[in-house]
Formats: sequence, structure tokens, C-alpha cells
Amino acid sequence: MSAEHAAATPARMPMIGRIGWLPGALGAGLAILLTGWISHQLLHGDPALPWLVAPMGASAVLIFVLPASPLSQPWPVLGGHLLAAAVGLVCHVLLPVPWLAAALAVGLAIAGMSMARCLHAPAGGTALLTALASQQIAASSWHFLVMPIALNALLLIAGGWGWHRLSGHSYPHHAAAVPAVPNWSGHIDDADLDAVLEEWDEVLDVSRDDLLALIHAVEGRVRARKLS
Repeated sequence: MSAEHAAATPARMPMIGRIGWLPGALGAGLAILLTGWISHQLLHGDPALPWLVAPMGASAVLIFVLPASPLSQPWPVLGGHLLAAAVGLVCHVLLPVPWLAAALAVGLAIAGMSMARCLHAPAGGTALLTALASQQIAASSWHFLVMPIALNALLLIAGGWGWHRLSGHSYPHHAAAVPAVPNWSGHIDDADLDAVLEEWDEVLDVSRDDLLALIHAVEGRVRARKLS
């Protein structure tokens, strides 16, 4: 397969087009601009609290450049940041040693997000932000989860939804429909894929349903070639 026909990956993306990095960069920049401005207005420019938390920049990369990733979906974005922030605040209160609170917060946040099915990599930064909270953040306590954490996340999600509707992506992402596949000697059963994924010591940045759709689409081309 030639380089120009190779599938786009996070390491190799075209500049323009539906899967290009330039639309993602423009969308992320605009979303951060609006998220920051709206949050600043609602917080009345309170200098004691951050109106735009740094981990949202990493969330914007996922939402606008990798909208099909399981890590980019609305529940991981919102649930991941909220859960991580809550864990960080608890660790900050219970553990007076900062480096210990930070380490435990990140570990527990990963465990909690995994169990709640809202794993979101940038939320690891949110756990650190609250575990190492400034005096102002610590004083705001659980209000910090609403303003600015939830506010920032919801505004980014709304921005992603609107931007991807304009650019032709589905966000929240919907897996491609899996066509009905007749029984034949080369058919890969869904259970075969599940077994291989269970054996692999790796997390792929693609959902199981998308993998199934891709595999069955390839099977269809193979059948068509055999019949031609």
C-alpha cells in the first residue's frame, strides 16, 4: 500500500480534509477560546480560582483531532475530569504529604475511571491539579467540581458536537453498522476478535465495534473478488 493511501493514524495525518489535523487544530483553538471566555465571565474573573484548567487543553486534542477515540467521548470527558478532581480533593485533605497525595490521586483516579468506564487520559492532570491544590482551590472544596471543572468540560463537549456536525464527523462517535455476513470458510466470528483482543497486552485507540466493522468490510471485498 502506498503512503498516500495509507490509513490515517495519530502519527500520520493529512493537513486538510475530514481527517486532517488543520480542521482539528482550528476547532480546538476556537473551543478553548469560547470555553475560556464563557468560564471567565461566569466566574466573574475571580483571580483566586482558575477559570480554565490546564488539562482541558489535552481534552481538546482528543475531542477535535481524534473524535472517534473511546477516550474522546462525552462521558469519559465529563465523568473522567469530575471523578479525577474528586479523588484529588480527597487525597489533598487526607494526605498532608504532597508527593504522596499526588501519586495516590493519579492511581486511584485511573482505577476509578476504569471501573466507571470513563477513562480519559487528560483527567490524570486534573487529579494532580486538585491533589496539589492551592489554598484557594482547597477552600472552594466541592464547588470546584462544578466551577470550573464541569463547566469547562461541558463547554468543550458542546463545542466538539457543534464543530464535528459542521465538518461531517459523528460526535459523539457512532460505530459503523456491521453488515450481515453469510457463513463461509473465511468468516471471522465476533468471538474470534474478542479472544484475540483479550490475549493482546495492548490498548488500541479504536473501539471493538469499529474493528468489527472494518474486519467484515474487508471480508466483503474478499468475497467480491472471489466471485468476480
